[in-house]
Amino acid sequence: MSYSTDQSRAPSGIESPASPYPQAGQGTPFTSPDGSVFDLGDVDEHLLASLCGGVALEDTQETLVQIARRCGEIILAADPTADASDTKNNSSDRVTETDKQVEEIVHQAVRTKYPNFKFLGEETFKEGTKLTDAPTIVADPIDGTLNFIHGFPNVSISLALTVGRKPVVGVVYNPFRNDLFTAIKGKGAFLTRHDGRRIPLPGKRNPPPIDSLNDCLVAIEWGNQRSGPNWDIRTSVHKKLLSSKDAGGAMVHSVRSSGSAALDFCYVAAGWMDVFWEGGVWIWDICAGWIILQEAGGLIASANPGCWDPELEGRCYLAVRAAPERDGQKRVVEELWSLMDGRSFAYPVAKK
Repeated sequence: MSYSTDQSRAPSGIESPASPYPQAGQGTPFTSPDGSVFDLGDVDEHLLASLCGGVALEDTQETLVQIARRCGEIILAADPTADASDTKNNSSDRVTETDKQVEEIVHQAVRTKYPNFKFLGEETFKEGTKLTDAPTIVADPIDGTLNFIHGFPNVSISLALTVGRKPVVGVVYNPFRNDLFTAIKGKGAFLTRHDGRRIPLPGKRNPPPIDSLNDCLVAIEWGNQRSGPNWDIRTSVHKKLLSSKDAGGAMVHSVRSSGSAALDFCYVAAGWMDVFWEGGVWIWDICAGWIILQEAGGLIASANPGCWDPELEGRCYLAVRAAPERDGQKRVVEELWSLMDGRSFAYPVAKK
């Protein structure tokens, strides 16, 4: 699939254009410290800055970009073959010393720059911690740790700012490809390439209609839970995605597994992938990608049938790229849901 791109850089001092595509799931009540209640779908950038203690979202994005690039240098300099790693749940769920080092750098930088912001990171997460309405930096130091360990260059740093339990700034950076995905609520989403080109997302200016899974390139992941009901649902749907219509499948163009949910969201935002279906990931995996996809005109539903307004911490997500009509996106969602045969993922929302 070929996509044309706008190869011009955004001039300094010029605001990025807002996304021309319909947005979904942004009307979320938020209670400020003084007790005032707002709907995030209606809040402008000045009020959001006020809710963040006077910090402009553009400044936050620039800070997160600088942090991501700094951490990218550390990841590139690391030797994954010599990097000690620990097993979490099983051999497919690993954490390295570089994961921990990068998160500590992110945490210190955020604490210094934004002392009033809360912080939620993968490696320092404590069981029972919940996202609140307060401004919070959500960080995944290395999304794609197994890729990093094996030297496969699909690795990202994912950083987001949430307000009212919704992402308003997102930064996802792949240091190996030097691809930087960014978004600010109401200001659109962008990809900055290795050569400095700043491309509005989606990459294709006029995304084609999306009417059926049969026409889609679908992103999937395998997770680290390799048995039980969730595994049975996952593998059953994967099989049906690839099976012929005669066999009760969707006969999609093909499936891809990148090993990074953050990048999967960004690839759908760019239009490189049409759909991403996944259960079992955590808020730090998808938080930055969520706002990037929304600002690129994408639709986010739950991976589980019937839920059109998933919780950010819900762990089950179905993302669809931008399209001329929201109805086409919804048809694809419903078609994928039908492949689950009435079943649903069941993942605990509290990390063990």
